[in-house]
Amino acid sequence: MEASSRASSLRPTRKDALIALGLAVAGQLEVWIWWVPDEQGPKPLAAIALALMAGAVAWSRLAPMASLATGSAIYAAWCVADVPQGSLMPMVVILVLVFEVAARCDVARAVAGGVIGLAAIWLTFVLTDNDFANYAFTGVFVVGSWLAGRGIRSRQARADDFEAHAVRVERERETQAREAVAEERARIARELHDVVAHSVGVIVIQAQAAQQLSVGEEAVAQSLRSIESSGQQALVEMRRLLGLLRREDDELALAPQPSLRYLDHLAATVREAGLPVDLRVEGAVTPLPPGVDVSAYRIVQEALTNALKHAGPASARVLVRYGAGEVELEISDDGPGPGAGNGGGGHGLVGMRERVSVYGGELESGGRPEGGYAVRVRLPFEPARP
Repeated sequence: MEASSRASSLRPTRKDALIALGLAVAGQLEVWIWWVPDEQGPKPLAAIALALMAGAVAWSRLAPMASLATGSAIYAAWCVADVPQGSLMPMVVILVLVFEVAARCDVARAVAGGVIGLAAIWLTFVLTDNDFANYAFTGVFVVGSWLAGRGIRSRQARADDFEAHAVRVERERETQAREAVAEERARIARELHDVVAHSVGVIVIQAQAAQQLSVGEEAVAQSLRSIESSGQQALVEMRRLLGLLRREDDELALAPQPSLRYLDHLAATVREAGLPVDLRVEGAVTPLPPGVDVSAYRIVQEALTNALKHAGPASARVLVRYGAGEVELEISDDGPGPGAGNGGGGHGLVGMRERVSVYGGELESGGRPEGGYAVRVRLPFEPARP
């Protein structure tokens, strides 16, 4: 397969083959319809030479310098045998080859290619009239073809640079997004540790208390001792994990546990920072599982922070709606900026999605028809058993 791929890379492209074919057909038409043998030489020689020169064009993209050298050598040999005075197609073929060299080679080889093409065309006049006007006239065409090729190369180079820059920016964006996801997951893990550790601690305490009530019931006491031992071991391992997670976030360990109970304080803090906030609660306030409570608070906090940063002169509205087995959040603003969802290049939404996905919830975000931005979240939870 490797040999087949290598062989196919050495074949002319369909476009190059069609260009070469077109030049060959045009050359044969010139020879067999308009050629004047007494002035331009024998037709068979011209037909063969033009066919060979056109064939060199087929490889001009794969090997531009070699193609130009081959075409120029064929033309030079033709001129030495019998100068084709007044013929158009040999010059056209040389100009195409010069264009390809200028468009596909570095400056040094492009200049060398231009000189080779110019020398090949001027050879006709060296061997005939040596008229300066002919040198100047044909020189303009060669230089024009060379400059056109360099212009194409320069434009392609700019396009390649732009594409490479776009690829770099996309990779950096993906890297930042992955880092944001990892950072948010670590933060969620730290917060969930507190929730789970508290629950396990309650289990251990209850098991210890139950042992005091099960005097004389050895089987029950043994089971409770096993629960206590397993719970204590789980707490030790979780504290070890928390130590790793909090090495770069020591202040979080000292902060109170986030909860929707503290939304009033959060709203007041945001108001002091300059963003008016209207906080509303609908439905019967239901105790939430600690993990859901933490995530709901963090989502509101993130959305308000982003609105404060990006919404511009605006006001915000926070709606918390308690339902049967779910809590809905809606954080919106009426500002002219990107608004609540655009936390530092979209990473605010990345964190919200991570939190919502943990509990199988739903998140919607986007601009509002009346202006501003809105984030809507639904977090399901298992109601506490009585």
